[in-house]
Amino acid sequence: MTVTDLVSYEDALAAYDPVMGLEVHVELGTKTKMFCGCSTALGADANSQTCPTCLGMPGSLPVVNAIGVESAIKIGLALNCSIAEWCRFARKNYFYPDMPKNFQTSQYDEPIAFDGYLDVQLEDGEVFRVHIERAHMEEDTGKSTHVGGATGRIHGARHSLLDYNRAGIPLIEIVTKPIEGAGERAPEVAKAYVAELRELIKALGVSEARMEQGQMRCDVNLSLRPQGTEKFGTRSETKNVNSLRSVERAARFEIQRHAAVLSSGGTIVQETRHFHEEDGSTTPGRIKEEAEDYRYFPEPDLVPVAPSREWVEELRAGLPELPRVRRNRLREEWGISEHDMQSILNAGAVDLIVATVEAGADSAAARKWWMGELARRANEDGVELAALSITPQDVARVAQLVAEGSLNDKLARQTIEGVLAGEGAPDTVVEKRGLKVVSDEGALGTAVDEAIAANAAIADKIRGGKVAAAGALVGAVMKATRGQADAARVRELILEKLGVEG
Repeated sequence: MTVTDLVSYEDALAAYDPVMGLEVHVELGTKTKMFCGCSTALGADANSQTCPTCLGMPGSLPVVNAIGVESAIKIGLALNCSIAEWCRFARKNYFYPDMPKNFQTSQYDEPIAFDGYLDVQLEDGEVFRVHIERAHMEEDTGKSTHVGGATGRIHGARHSLLDYNRAGIPLIEIVTKPIEGAGERAPEVAKAYVAELRELIKALGVSEARMEQGQMRCDVNLSLRPQGTEKFGTRSETKNVNSLRSVERAARFEIQRHAAVLSSGGTIVQETRHFHEEDGSTTPGRIKEEAEDYRYFPEPDLVPVAPSREWVEELRAGLPELPRVRRNRLREEWGISEHDMQSILNAGAVDLIVATVEAGADSAAARKWWMGELARRANEDGVELAALSITPQDVARVAQLVAEGSLNDKLARQTIEGVLAGEGAPDTVVEKRGLKVVSDEGALGTAVDEAIAANAAIADKIRGGKVAAAGALVGAVMKATRGQADAARVRELILEKLGVEG
């Protein structure tokens, strides 16, 4: 199946109804691994953060990370889940080349949290409720590096290198119930759900949830059923999708691919799929196992987890303000519409604007710069707003310089350009580039006199009552001062000198 084999998205939705399931893995920000005391810090030499337990050596015994359990409960509570009074770990048996034990310590039929939901808001303001099946604790695998070959995958590689530093990193896997009823908006719902979940995880402080670093990744399960039917179709599972845009693209591609296969009389294979960022396509991975294929059985080396109700309620009471509640509060404080707040959320600018306000800017100015000039630059560079080399403190200083009259908007944009180019903080850029507004009345007066003298016909029109023509003289003065004059003050001086009331 190639990209050209796909049916159109519209034709796919006319014939079939998509059903999704999203499995999101969140890497917890604990200092040590889930079942041993090895460090989780990034950047260490390969296989230097290992011990007999996470290497699966005979006789080694695991111990549960208490912060990992606490984080799992917080996530469950924030997702409106019930928290198990008693649960246990299980061994998931499968040949993992990068899991030295050849089984993963996970949870199967007894998760720590279950039966919850998360409300997500789509771009037009519609709220869609995604029901949560479970959130359970487990450990991550190591990292395989396949050397040689053209794809970076094991097929065609000359040899593979294994780094077990990541083996045993604490994970929470959050699994939705089948998402039905989204119709043509299914890809948008998938993206909005992962975005809202990421904001929630970050707000809880249990993970930085940086998708580009693999701290949060999504498996997109998708199937199609003919319109008007109830039985689910055969699903595919696109693995380890690591950006919001890619989650949406993967769901859309699979809808079109499934529809093409089914419409031509073919059969969908239950399999994992690899997502390709360059063109938004997916390709086959391996045949997908059913739960019984993993031969789950209770982990004999770990005691059950039985969080007391007092502890659970204590954690519930300590939850921070959750993202939707926070956004509604900020929207009221900033005096903006739901549509405007949704645009800010879509741009990933909420935290940046909040930090800019905390650094001294008013909210209107903070929104103006992040959603205007900086959003444009991020879009041109193809990066997230937060990835720009400018801080909220820098933006707040630019806004302050504008407010006090040292910069106008044009000069402020040049200042931002200099900061992004690595020329230093805003004040340094202003000094180096000579960007301050010309505020000396004598210099402005001279520039205005010269503009009037050079444009006598326009000056006569203004004297005759055509005040709007003053804009041409303002432009001439701004050009003469390289945009560094205060345009409002220039206009006032022009009208004063021509004896016209503004």
